[in-house]
Amino acid sequence: MSNTNPSRDDFAALLEASYQDHDVAEGAVVKGIVVGIEKDMAVIDAGLKVEGRVALKEFGGKGGSELKIGDTVEVYVERIENALGEAVLSRDKARREESWVNLEVKFNAGEKVEGQIFNQVKGGFTVDLDGAVAFLPRSQVDIRPIRDVTPLMNTPQPFQILKMDKRRGNIVVSRRTVLEESRAEQRSEIVQNLEEGQTVDGVVKNITDYGAFVDLGGIDGLLHVTDMAWRRVNHPTEILQIGQTVKVQIIRINQETHRISLGMKQLEADPWDGIGVKYPMGVKVTGRVTNITDYGAFVELEPGIEGLIHVSEMSWTKKNVHPGKILSTTQEVEVVVLEVDPVKRRISLGLKQTLQNPWEAFRDQFPIGTLVEGEVKNKTEFGLFIGLEGDVDGMVHLSDLDWNRPGEQVIEEYNKGDIVKAQVLDVDIDKERISLGIKQVGGEGQGSGPSGASGASASASGPAEPGEMRRGSIVTCEVTAVTDGGLEVKIVDSDYTSFIRRADLARDREDQRPERFQVGQKVDVRVTQFDKKAHRIGVSIKALQIAEEKEAVQQYGSTDSGASLGDILGAALKGRGDEE
Repeated sequence: MSNTNPSRDDFAALLEASYQDHDVAEGAVVKGIVVGIEKDMAVIDAGLKVEGRVALKEFGGKGGSELKIGDTVEVYVERIENALGEAVLSRDKARREESWVNLEVKFNAGEKVEGQIFNQVKGGFTVDLDGAVAFLPRSQVDIRPIRDVTPLMNTPQPFQILKMDKRRGNIVVSRRTVLEESRAEQRSEIVQNLEEGQTVDGVVKNITDYGAFVDLGGIDGLLHVTDMAWRRVNHPTEILQIGQTVKVQIIRINQETHRISLGMKQLEADPWDGIGVKYPMGVKVTGRVTNITDYGAFVELEPGIEGLIHVSEMSWTKKNVHPGKILSTTQEVEVVVLEVDPVKRRISLGLKQTLQNPWEAFRDQFPIGTLVEGEVKNKTEFGLFIGLEGDVDGMVHLSDLDWNRPGEQVIEEYNKGDIVKAQVLDVDIDKERISLGIKQVGGEGQGSGPSGASGASASASGPAEPGEMRRGSIVTCEVTAVTDGGLEVKIVDSDYTSFIRRADLARDREDQRPERFQVGQKVDVRVTQFDKKAHRIGVSIKALQIAEEKEAVQQYGSTDSGASLGDILGAALKGRGDEE
């Protein structure tokens, strides 16, 4: 039989079961009904054991003035019952929970959200996203760092959610990403209206060491320093300043990165056009030194045209000297055009070519057979280096120190700084070498020849036999070929061949013509070099003429006696003919 009179315990159990049917847990958002308004509080029935109170200011508006009894509102259940026997409810937290749900949807979809910057905190700012509080790092406020954020405060604006962590209640947003996206759209639209080769006006926005950024009306282009002018520009500030309006040409457009390269010099005539006519090879020109490097110096011939003086073309004699010790920047110099390459836009210049080749000058002043005097500059294992006029050096080989003693022994008698006399044996202009001989000079203490006569007087004995050949000997040779550069000859009664250069065909320059000779013609020559081991011999008609002249002067008297040089040579040749 059922219990028609339930006890007090039965009633409590039934009441507890009715509450469990609602299944409302703390931390949930539920709907409640406004059952009363007391001063600044709203009494809410959320279907819990007890009613709860919520401050009217949490409902927004003017202190919740629009709220009235019977309205249905969503509230957040913080506690089902507190110590006062009331439910602890919150409208703010309910709104935040609602916002989190909406923000997560937009975050997953990559959509932007709207919010307001309302406070500044360490490292950035706080943003109200319709009840949810997000963090805006300082680096994400704008594309460029900004000092004053006041104009952005409490102003509705779009943001992009970068990170969300509901468990920690952490949301990170960015305003910069939205601006960059918007700017990219603008840039794309502007780029579509630009073409390579187009001439536009722009404003210099920023200047760096390598160029300047020019605003083309919403998009920046780079004007590189090398495209500012045809001439050398060391720094963009030489011709530009921030805020200046410039006319530029669009050189390149990268459609993927929207990078634009600009040029100013392209709007002017190219000074390299017809450069070969302006500066033909071999012409002397004057220019200004603009830059000096380890490998040479750059010389500006005119605005936009620079040439390079390579270090090897700086000086005839100073081989291992830094260009900065020969030239200085801004110096005006005269140079010779050596080569012009219009394709590579290069001009090779020479500085030493404006001066006479010192080896040519020495050869003209001191022909083969001439006696010279100089200071011992250096001693080596193969000979002595003698300083000569014209800032050139000559070398005395060990074999040319003495007729009788080994060179290794004789060289020990010489020291740096000694002044010595020597005879010019050979001058090689191409290799920049001067060969000297001390033993050929003769004289006391200088090493005379086997017969006591110096090499200069060896011509008195007439042509030497092949077996007697030595430097200074006179031999007869036969012309085997005539070339523009000289004669190919064969020493008579021997298997030695040699080549007589044009400069060695005669003492007088007007007679140094190979066409004066014929193949098969026999001529007497003087041996200037002889290396038996290497089977090599050097001969010269010019050296023979000089030696004969000296011998004639010694035998028939000085030219100071009144007799002409021609008379003396004539007498010498006549005497030689009578002997024969």
